[in-house]
Amino acid sequence: MSSPVARNPQPPRSIATPCVKVCIVDGASGLCLGCWRTLSEIGGWSGLSDDERAAIMAELPARAARARA
Repeated sequence: MSSPVARNPQPPRSIATPCVKVCIVDGASGLCLGCWRTLSEIGGWSGLSDDERAAIMAELPARAARARA
């Protein structure tokens, strides 16, 4: 028996990320100063759902503003 051949295989979908490849974690806030995520968020990013990632990304501008104030 021959193995099934995938028809029109879909390439892997890219995962949206706010990473700007500037990885410096602020000790006081625990946030990366490049993307404003926590180490936990960065580490678990690929395992989060699209909705979970979108919710975090929506918070990032406010985190950046608080850190800069």
